[in-house]
Amino acid sequence: MMIDTEAAGSLFETLRADALTSPDQLREFYPQPNPNSLRKEIDHLTEETRALIGCSSLVFIGSADVEGRADVTPRGGPAGFVSVLDERTLVIPDATGNKRLDTMHNVLQTGRVGLLFLIPGRPTTLRVNGRACVSARPELLAQLTPVGKPPVTAIVVHVEQVYPHCPKSLMRASAWQPERWVPADAQPTSAEVTLAQLNLPGLTVDQIEETERESLRLRYE
Repeated sequence: MMIDTEAAGSLFETLRADALTSPDQLREFYPQPNPNSLRKEIDHLTEETRALIGCSSLVFIGSADVEGRADVTPRGGPAGFVSVLDERTLVIPDATGNKRLDTMHNVLQTGRVGLLFLIPGRPTTLRVNGRACVSARPELLAQLTPVGKPPVTAIVVHVEQVYPHCPKSLMRASAWQPERWVPADAQPTSAEVTLAQLNLPGLTVDQIEETERESLRLRYE
């Protein structure tokens, strides 16, 4: 049966009407997990996962505000830019961005984050969840790896869950196989997307592209 996209009300509310509402309902659709997939979640960093974080140049930070509105944002830097202070403590230095500070606002409100570490070229990922705070302590910032100029703050994470994630998603996505990627000319450009989002009279793609080039040229400032 096709979904009626012309029905009154939002499509989301239409689909939500008979959506699953409990863990028991959800489990009816899936077999029980392999015991090892549960056992490999631990509450601290091993020597191996610390080394993995030291090889990672890209981490996605998941957070939410007190209303439950979720956000995921990428942070990148030289391999190992996320510092491991001990088996239960990570520190992510601030870097130049759009200055919205969405993630840090969420951390200030709820004190929690979820992290997904990636290593370009490898299907390995590592999930880390835990409590978090924002620090501007000078002696802490001085020992961090700067991403461009020295950080003015950092997100400190108290590790509660560490889980080496299955590589299937990156393999299915052909994430590191350029020959499998969608051609650039078949995608909307960043400038085209931004132009539609801003919807400002008189603004052109060329103007946005020039702004983007300048921004990327000064990406460490």
